[in-house]
Amino acid sequence: MTRETLDQLIQARYDDILVLGNMVENAILNSVEALKKRDLELAQKIYDQDKKINKRRYKLERASMTAIATQQPLATDLRILASIIEVAGELERMGDYAKGIALITLRLGNEPPVKPLIDIPKMAELTADMLHRALGAFVNGDKDTAMEIPEEDDQVDHLYNQVYRELLTYMMADTSTIDRATYLLWVSHNLERTADRVTNICERTRYIATGKLKDIDVSDDEQFWE
Repeated sequence: MTRETLDQLIQARYDDILVLGNMVENAILNSVEALKKRDLELAQKIYDQDKKINKRRYKLERASMTAIATQQPLATDLRILASIIEVAGELERMGDYAKGIALITLRLGNEPPVKPLIDIPKMAELTADMLHRALGAFVNGDKDTAMEIPEEDDQVDHLYNQVYRELLTYMMADTSTIDRATYLLWVSHNLERTADRVTNICERTRYIATGKLKDIDVSDDEQFWE
């Protein structure tokens, strides 16, 4: 095995990660767009396309495992390939969250909305942007950027808490909104969890650069009720 061959194998896997990441990013944004517009056709398309995300994740994982088994990478190269496998799993799970949002849209059908969707689309845009930049940092080995991105998770958490409080108020004022409001709570929860998984990707970028694998602590003391 030559150094050039291993570099090519790793670059191919990085390219695969970017393709998978783009699929997931689009799924996140489109799932919320489908919810906002009650576009059941788009929601069904996102739900069905999750199978393609899953297949690409497993294909990427198999290729990475084959490289580890046949090329016997050491040190940083091994950390890269192991992290690619981990990041692929994180992306596949994010795809599941988008699929879940699409399913909620299908279940809501043409029922009237509890409220105009304002904060949830903001959550989707922030999360998708964080994901896009986190993957860029991952493939470029940009540890500094990877360490900065998780700080933005506070913005997503703030919006999530805001949605939670507002929907709870609706449910207490009118019990007929409980089911529809609960669905929206699930949507916001899925987006909040997606942003959390972006932090996991950033942790892997730091791990590749330093060999240290530990949590990036971005928690704050904000509660649902202040």
